[in-house]
Amino acid sequence: MANGQERGADPNKKSNRANANAQVEINDPAVMMAITGARNDNLRALEQEASITIGMRGNQILLQGPADEVAFAERVLAELVSSLRDGNALGPNDVARAARLLREHPGLRLKDVYDDVVLVSARHRVIAPKGLAQKKYIEAIRSHDVVFGIGPAGTGKTYLAMAMAVAALMQRQVKRIILTRPAVEAGEKLGFLPGDLAEKVNPYLRPLYDALHDMMDFDKAQALIQRGQIEVAPLAFMRGRTLNDSFVIMDEAQNTTAEQMKMFLTRLGMESKAVITGDVTQVDLPRGQKSGLSDAVQLLSGVEGIKMCTFTSIDVVRHPLVGKIVEAYEARTAAIERARAMREEHDEQLREEHDARVRAAREAT
Repeated sequence: MANGQERGADPNKKSNRANANAQVEINDPAVMMAITGARNDNLRALEQEASITIGMRGNQILLQGPADEVAFAERVLAELVSSLRDGNALGPNDVARAARLLREHPGLRLKDVYDDVVLVSARHRVIAPKGLAQKKYIEAIRSHDVVFGIGPAGTGKTYLAMAMAVAALMQRQVKRIILTRPAVEAGEKLGFLPGDLAEKVNPYLRPLYDALHDMMDFDKAQALIQRGQIEVAPLAFMRGRTLNDSFVIMDEAQNTTAEQMKMFLTRLGMESKAVITGDVTQVDLPRGQKSGLSDAVQLLSGVEGIKMCTFTSIDVVRHPLVGKIVEAYEARTAAIERARAMREEHDEQLREEHDARVRAAREAT
């Protein structure tokens, strides 16, 4: 890796905006092809994240721009090359996430995050964390018996919990997996559903089945379900049970009531783990009814043995637009909360002024 920075440029100083040039040489054609991506999409993603110009000449990647950003791009490329050589896949979204992760945590190595393999799926796809929040989430599940994963859609909360559960079952750390979620309609009325009880609740449980079949061969998953080693059931089916030697996952926990959440958490038996996932901004309960997830976070934070893991829009690993959509909704919610706080402050000021006038009038008489 050769560095062609201008004399006197110090890439470690964020205030240094002098222009610099650098060349990153990659002698392995397969790595070079993977690092650039189809139609050079990976390099374009890095261009946007580092705000520099990137070109190619033979087996060299040419970087031009502010010295600090060029140095940053060099480091990102070095980390991505190392990740590729370890067998990890790479796309534009992965490049963007890696750049944001390294910018936010300058001392971090991608290897420390991406190499924590949770599971190799039935399709031979490696399931591993894609960011620091996911890495901490996985570590929390390993070290705590009850973990809450709280954050927006697309951050991998349920998917990673499912992978951890499947890995635990395959390694015989638990005897069964129990997957559950409250059967609450997401803002729409489904009306009458035909069939028996299982057929009526299956639409609510479909996302859990989808994640399960993404990790295990369909026939194997069905066999484990038939033997009772994997159970997918609505939350109401948990009442009155004691769940021993189990890895229990509750999805969409924001749609539980406080009573349902208490019921679920008190089902946990010996040698079991529970992971509760949800997004407190997407509650589908009747208006005015408090979410059991929000209530549990307030009540149980700080309790030994329970870990709260929070995700934000930065941690979204779906289509890049999902993160922007989440940010837009979060910004609007924050603006509404600010406006409400200002109104309440203004109303309080008016009340105080009114009370002061009333007192003054009484004193005058």
